[in-house]
Amino acid sequence: MADSADRELMTATSPLDDRNLDTDAIVLEEWNGSSPMKLSRTAVITASPSLSIQRCGNRFSHVWSRVLQAFVPEGFPSSVTPDYLPFQVWDSLQGLSTYIRTMLSTQALLSAIGVGEKSATVIGATFQWFLRDLTGMVGGILFTFYQGSSLDSNAKMWRLVADLMNDLGMLMDLVSPLYPSAFVFVVCLGSLSRSFTGVASGATRAALTQHFALQNNAADISAKEGSQETVATMIGMAIGMLLAHVTIGHSVLIWLSFLSLTIFHMYANYKAVQCLALTSLNAKRSAILLQHFMKTGQVLSPTQVSKMEHILPTFIISSGPKNLQLLHKCIKLGARVSSLNQQEIMGLMRSAKSHQKKGRYLLVERNGNLSIIAHKDATASDILQSYIHALVEGHLAIDHSSAHSDSQSWIDKNYTEFLQKVLGPLFFGKKVEVIRLEHRTPSFAFSGVEGALELPVSR
Repeated sequence: MADSADRELMTATSPLDDRNLDTDAIVLEEWNGSSPMKLSRTAVITASPSLSIQRCGNRFSHVWSRVLQAFVPEGFPSSVTPDYLPFQVWDSLQGLSTYIRTMLSTQALLSAIGVGEKSATVIGATFQWFLRDLTGMVGGILFTFYQGSSLDSNAKMWRLVADLMNDLGMLMDLVSPLYPSAFVFVVCLGSLSRSFTGVASGATRAALTQHFALQNNAADISAKEGSQETVATMIGMAIGMLLAHVTIGHSVLIWLSFLSLTIFHMYANYKAVQCLALTSLNAKRSAILLQHFMKTGQVLSPTQVSKMEHILPTFIISSGPKNLQLLHKCIKLGARVSSLNQQEIMGLMRSAKSHQKKGRYLLVERNGNLSIIAHKDATASDILQSYIHALVEGHLAIDHSSAHSDSQSWIDKNYTEFLQKVLGPLFFGKKVEVIRLEHRTPSFAFSGVEGALELPVSR
C-alpha cells in the first residue's frame, strides 16, 4: 500500500470493460498528490482460479519523482503560482554564475591580503578582514533604516538592484590587488555593496515566497529554495575552483571570464524578475491599472501589468509629466501639517469644507506634487482611496485646469466600480476576503511613509 507520509492515494475501479479483459479485474492506482501527473504506479488484480497481479509503472520515473521532492514544494505545480518555475530556473542560473565568480574574486582578495607570502602578518590580515566585515555590518543597518519599508512594495526592483550591488561588490574584490595603497578602502566598498545585497535579497525573497505560496506553504517553498541554492552553490564552487586553477596567473583570462559571467548574471536576473506576475497593488501597478481603466473601463490581468511595469529604478527612466506610469513619483503618501505654509493651510481648510466633508484624508498640492494628509482614524480602505484619488487628480491635471473638482467627481462616480474590478476575479482570480494595508497604522501625519503602498490579499 502507499506510504501515508507521502500522501499517496489508492483508487480502485471494477470491472474494466474498456481494457478488453475477459474477466473482472480491479485496478489500483497509486498517486503521489492530486495532480494528474502524480500517477506513479498502476496494478491490475485479475479474478481467476490463480490470483494474478500485474504491476505497471516506470521505476526510473518513480525514483526521479522521489528526488524532486527534495527540491520542489509538495503538490507542485498546483501548490505554487505559474510564475514560480520560470523564476526559479533563471534564479538558479544567476546563482550559479555568482558562485563561479565568487571563487575568482576570493582568490584575488586572499592574494591581496597576503595569503601565501612570507612578508604577510597574521595581525595585519586579521585587521583588514575586520574592517571589511565591520563596514558591511554598518552598511546593512543603514540600508535597512533608509529603505526597509519599501522592500515589500518594490520587491521586483530591489531584487534586481540587490544582485547588481553584489556584482559591484565582487568587482571591488577583483580590483583590490591592483591598488595596494587603497586596498582597505576598495574592499570596504565591496563589503558595503554586498551588505545592501544581503538585506534587500533576503527581504524580497520573503515577499516573493509569500506570493508563490498558494496553499499556505511558504515554509515548504523556502526550504526547497534552500535545497536548490545548495546544489547551485556546490556546482558553482566546483566550476569556479576549476576556472580559478586554469586562469591563475593569466589576468586577461580572469577578467574575460569574470566580465562574461557578470553579463550573463545581469541578463538572468532581469529575466527572473521580468517573469514575475505579482498579484498585489503597489504604487507602480496602481498607476498602470488606473490609467488603463480611465481609458477603457476595464482592468488588466497580473500578467499584463507585469509586462508594462518598470523594473529598473525610476531614476533611470524619464519621469516627465507625460509619463503616466511614473505619476506615483509625484505623490507623497503622508505629509506633516506643520510643514505647510499659511497659503497651503488655507487651501487645505477650503478643501475640507467643500469636497471632502466626510472623507478621512485631504490632498495638498505643493510645487507640482501631491501630498496626502490622512486623518488619525483613517483605515486601510481610506488610505487606498486617497492614493487612487491622488493618481486621478495627477492624471487629470495634465490636460485639465480644474483637476481637483474633476477628480472628486470621478472618485464619487467610478471609484467603487474600479475597486470591485481590480480586487475582484478579473485581477486576483478569486473573491477578496480580507484586505489589509501592509504598513504602519494610519495617523494624521505620515512622517515615515514615503508612498510605499502594498495591498496583499489573502488567497
